[in-house]
Amino acid sequence: MAEIVWSPRAIKDIDEIANYIAKDSLQYAEAQTRLFFSTAEVLEVYPYKGRIVPEIGLSTIRQLLCSHYRIIYEVFKEEKVGILTVHHQSRLLKNNPAMKRRLRKGK
Repeated sequence: MAEIVWSPRAIKDIDEIANYIAKDSLQYAEAQTRLFFSTAEVLEVYPYKGRIVPEIGLSTIRQLLCSHYRIIYEVFKEEKVGILTVHHQSRLLKNNPAMKRRLRKGK
């Protein structure tokens, strides 16, 4: 089984998303937060389950879709998965601080 490690950036993303949603519904904000973590649990057993991030094109940088968000992660062999960021699907990935360096490398 792979170990899932959430980056500080990914945790910050989730906090910001939850705070935004909580302005309208604390209950939905909590549900969305739980959904992020439960969606990522599949990576413990199937680290390559997600699709390759098309903007990057590397087989080790992948994404799981969760509601309107992309959980973007990196696979380190099959023993470790690092969650890099949680990003809204309608936003450009090039504007995400966690992905700028990787976007340049992938091209």
